[in-house]
Amino acid sequence: MEPLTTFEIITRLLWQFMPVWIALLILFAASMAFKRRLGLYGKLFDSPIGMIGFALVMFWVFTGIFGAMDMIITHDPLSQVSGMKNKPPGTPLAGSADGEFAWYLLGGDNLARDVFSRMVRGAWVVVQIAPLATLFAFMVGITLGLPAGYYGGRLDTVLSFLANLILAFPVILLFYLLVTPEIVATGVPAYMATVLFVFPIVFMGVLLNSRFYTRPHVRTPLLIGVLGVMAWLYLSLISAPGTKVNVLPGVLDLFDIPGGILVVFVSVVFVNSPTVFRIVRGLALDIKTRDYVAAAQTRGEGPWYIMLWEILPNARGPLIVDFCLRIGYTTILLGTLGFFGLGLPPESPDWGSTINAGRRLLAVYLHPALPPALALLTLVLGLNLLADGLREESLKD
Repeated sequence: MEPLTTFEIITRLLWQFMPVWIALLILFAASMAFKRRLGLYGKLFDSPIGMIGFALVMFWVFTGIFGAMDMIITHDPLSQVSGMKNKPPGTPLAGSADGEFAWYLLGGDNLARDVFSRMVRGAWVVVQIAPLATLFAFMVGITLGLPAGYYGGRLDTVLSFLANLILAFPVILLFYLLVTPEIVATGVPAYMATVLFVFPIVFMGVLLNSRFYTRPHVRTPLLIGVLGVMAWLYLSLISAPGTKVNVLPGVLDLFDIPGGILVVFVSVVFVNSPTVFRIVRGLALDIKTRDYVAAAQTRGEGPWYIMLWEILPNARGPLIVDFCLRIGYTTILLGTLGFFGLGLPPESPDWGSTINAGRRLLAVYLHPALPPALALLTLVLGLNLLADGLREESLKD
């Protein structure tokens, strides 16, 4: 079988991404059709910069999702095929079986694995960890930042001191310390997960209670149902057999997160939470002096109702922009960790590990390191452009 030409490689790459193109087309068509009913998200489609950023981000989101469903990848990203070590893009597989994809579209790496499939599966690692970890960090930052800014006083002093204490460490150094095997063996990340992952439950409980406080017949069953499910997910998330935290019987444990991924996840939440806290606190300090907050206080609304239903909605613009930027920052952190072989398993197809494996041969072979580097670059670029578009539209709001 002959190697593929450059044109054939590009054509087959575009074809492999066909589910992504279809999903993007449907998403954009639906969003454009109903953009006037979609609030700030709909207004994003009035900004060319925001649309480009959104398209880049959603391209990698769909790539991660469809890649995990084996709809894009051409080979097992962990399998090694004899004779394919460092082979250039478009190299055919000798003796490929029926039904097996017959080429390495982007070549083979130093362990004879398919670079294209590893790049696609690496997107799934990022799509899983970066947005969720950022969301958890926001839950922690909002739950603590709102009362600190609203009440002030000793509560603000203590929480601000703790946030500044964490931020006093160089971020990269702190990150390295949290994911080193010696620290992991002490169980510190597991204990941190036990504490940090409580905040989404607290946030949701306070949110629902403040909203339906005057209607107990609705509030009570709603709280029991929502908090019961969240508590089960929480216990399944933190509990793992053979670790320092094993509190849930195996039959009730919904899922087990690999140890390396949980450590990275917790570290990202811990590092990002103080910054989010400071942003939320500053916004609450500013907004609590507005007239509509004074009007809510005059009506006799409770403090948590005012914080969550008067202050927080009016701070959504800067928080959404920061959320997008922070996902990009988290993506870079994940890539940095993978590059230095920290946190994630060595065979992980995450982009940082793949770049690190390929950079040793850059003088001879460009193809193993270039695709994941471009993937990381375009995703972070998309997040930055998306944040710019959201900032531009939120200022008009």
